[in-house]
Amino acid sequence: MTRQTADLLFTGGPVLTMDPARSRATALAVTGGRITAVGHDEVHDLAGPGTEVVDLRGRPLLPGFQDAHVHAVMGGIELGECDLTGTVDPAEYLRRVRAYADAHPGREWITGGGWSMESFAGGTPTREALDAAVPDRPVYLVNRDHHGAWANSRALELAGITADTPDPSDGRIERDGAGRPTGMLQEGAMILVGRLLPARTREDRVAGLLRAQEMLHGLGITAWQDALVCGSDGYPDVSDAYAAAAADGSLTATVVGALWWSRARGEEQIPDLLDKRERLTRGRLRCTSVKIMQDGVAENFTAAMTAPYLDACGCATANSGLSFVDPDALRGYVTALDAHGFQVHFHSLGDRAVREALDAVEAARAANGWRDTRPHLAHLQVVHPGDVGRFRALGATANMQPLWAAHEPQMDELTIPFLGSERAAWQYPFGDLLRAGATLAAGSDWPVSSADPIKGIHVAVNRVLPGGGDEPFLPEQALDLATALAAYTAGSAHVNHLDDTGSLRPGNRADLVVLDRDPFAGPAAAIAETRVHLTYVDGARVHTAPDA
Repeated sequence: MTRQTADLLFTGGPVLTMDPARSRATALAVTGGRITAVGHDEVHDLAGPGTEVVDLRGRPLLPGFQDAHVHAVMGGIELGECDLTGTVDPAEYLRRVRAYADAHPGREWITGGGWSMESFAGGTPTREALDAAVPDRPVYLVNRDHHGAWANSRALELAGITADTPDPSDGRIERDGAGRPTGMLQEGAMILVGRLLPARTREDRVAGLLRAQEMLHGLGITAWQDALVCGSDGYPDVSDAYAAAAADGSLTATVVGALWWSRARGEEQIPDLLDKRERLTRGRLRCTSVKIMQDGVAENFTAAMTAPYLDACGCATANSGLSFVDPDALRGYVTALDAHGFQVHFHSLGDRAVREALDAVEAARAANGWRDTRPHLAHLQVVHPGDVGRFRALGATANMQPLWAAHEPQMDELTIPFLGSERAAWQYPFGDLLRAGATLAAGSDWPVSSADPIKGIHVAVNRVLPGGGDEPFLPEQALDLATALAAYTAGSAHVNHLDDTGSLRPGNRADLVVLDRDPFAGPAAAIAETRVHLTYVDGARVHTAPDA
């Protein structure tokens, strides 16, 4: 019998398999886009005249990273607009806005985003500052968490927003002492201006997707779950970009699309979701998840909490945040979605939203039995200790965004004082969830924060931002490096139902990443210095670092 030779042979470095049965090897072979052998010198016997031998030169080979919660098309589009990321200096924001406006004189609207709430007193910038930069055209800039927007006077005027405009039920217009709009729009109020923006074309969205894909592959990401594909409630529908890229083969990543659950509708939207799942699932795209945004964010007091927020004096207010979907109705919706085989992907940031999501999963389990739908809860900023054990009991995955679990002004100035010391200690309890037996997955929420898995792993292990201060944030909730890596590989692969990825074992797809150093070989404080050298999807190289 003729022995089949490998297409690819990786050798000369550690192979970090993320497989508990064999955590390390020194060689790996790939044939037909699948891993055919993992081991040591014996794997070299699979080399033949046509085999491409990749000398790792001491660099580690790992499974490709997967992002369990990302907004790739939106992030890619924003990369081509007025980009305010990478700084917290208000003067630099305005310089970039002015420069962008000057460079695009024909643009009717100046759009973009990425500014940080910590840059402004109370987290709320003013329209007057934007007016000074661009007085003659409307400006609309989304903040980095995408739960608020900064608008200038011209944009407010075009939207008809005045002191007499009521707040929408799911948002807030920030106002000055006289009741006049300040230019900051929270949550559902964003749509009051956002609906006036010039419509983006399918070509714009496809270009954004491909721009994002190139960046994500460069970070070692081979698959992801886009947390908002068919948008509504003011969010854009980016499904046509994925459909086009899946059809013509330009989508090289494997993508799970989370279909948006409209909070303005009820169970009557399920037939539409079933149609979208059937219509959009093709090639590397599977729209098998439904995203339910149950609450907002803590910094603007819209995350749903079990107890009221505090005011600046430390006294309880009348506000406990927003549950965007009635919790009683939520249980019925999730039960129905689960019965149709949908995964449910929750945005649940406050402890009340986490509890409401878990209650909904529990209702679905009781009604439908245990189905392989793999529900997951994303963000998990505040988790009541009484709910930590329910993740394992209900088979609900904890979808972490580790970069947020660190001291920074947005945490220290805009969150902790308004939560109080007891509740602040319940934030991002990754360690407790692990010890309670929960399955951990990880994502970035890019463009809300960096898409770089290495940076997320650094914070998960150190509870300190790369290059940040020395004080770790709730260090008892830190993860060990192997667990953090597993969350970005095997854990997210589990969430994405990509069971033949996430670990390096024979038969699995050859979704691979080569790093420039072994993160286990150096101190934990240096994890963030690690860079991606090569990225492969199904054995095909999709990224090569310039110094490779």
